[in-house]
Amino acid sequence: MANTPKTFHPTFSIGADLTVNRMGYGAMRITGDGIWGPPQDREEAIRVLKRTVELGINFIDTADSYGPHVSEELIAEALYPYPKDLVIGTKGGLLRTGPNQWPINAKPDHLKEALQGSLERLKLDQIALYQLHRVDPEVPFEQTLEFLQDAQEQGLIKHIGLSEVTVEQIQQAQKYVEIVSVQNMYSFDNRKWEAELMYCEDNAMAFIPWYPLGGGNMKAMETLEQIAQKYEATSHQLALSWLLHRSPNILLIPGTSKVKHLEDNYQAAAIQLSEDDYETLNQLGADTFTAKE
Repeated sequence: MANTPKTFHPTFSIGADLTVNRMGYGAMRITGDGIWGPPQDREEAIRVLKRTVELGINFIDTADSYGPHVSEELIAEALYPYPKDLVIGTKGGLLRTGPNQWPINAKPDHLKEALQGSLERLKLDQIALYQLHRVDPEVPFEQTLEFLQDAQEQGLIKHIGLSEVTVEQIQQAQKYVEIVSVQNMYSFDNRKWEAELMYCEDNAMAFIPWYPLGGGNMKAMETLEQIAQKYEATSHQLALSWLLHRSPNILLIPGTSKVKHLEDNYQAAAIQLSEDDYETLNQLGADTFTAKE
């Protein structure tokens, strides 16, 4: 029994009505250096997006701040009119003042401008999943939530998600709107947001880890590499596979600007970890959180 493969369900329903494959795609990297300006190879970026849907990936995550605007524009250029089952999630709440610079602005007037811009660039009448990129410490959270509530009532947003939030912030938001997704940093060796993952699992919310390929723990990476060799996989593929096995509500959005890397990431969904290897990887990050399993 110790070596019995640990299986996982391949799909998840966001908000109970948007069923997506759990291996998605994050479109941040189809921009220039520092997530600023156009990509170095525009044609390859277009090929990546087209290949995404060819592979059966039907969840794409982006944001108005990626470029800024570049990622959303390329998605529409490559894929519009969109496949019927494609779910595009975008985000608002950050400003861009230069490469690798991300000031927070979740004031209602800025979010209104950001949301309208995303709708226009993506050529949509409604955003399927609109996520607050960050809670703004300079803005009462209630004001931000009231804007999202109003936008949803107007039909501009179907579902609402949050990013980099605590359980307490999720619960506060739930007093205003239904929260269907949480996007926090999380990987096999960076488990700071374990309590938030468990909260999402208990409440049927999608948990979307960003920076999913490891937190830089060298000893943990060595173990990951050793196990990956058993599956004839790369360490990145194994890290993604662990996340798919970790929780049924995790949606993956690994990003890349290369078709080959996209295809490599997608192959992670075919790996079935044994119970032993899953538990070994599970323990690598156990000291980074205090939540109960």
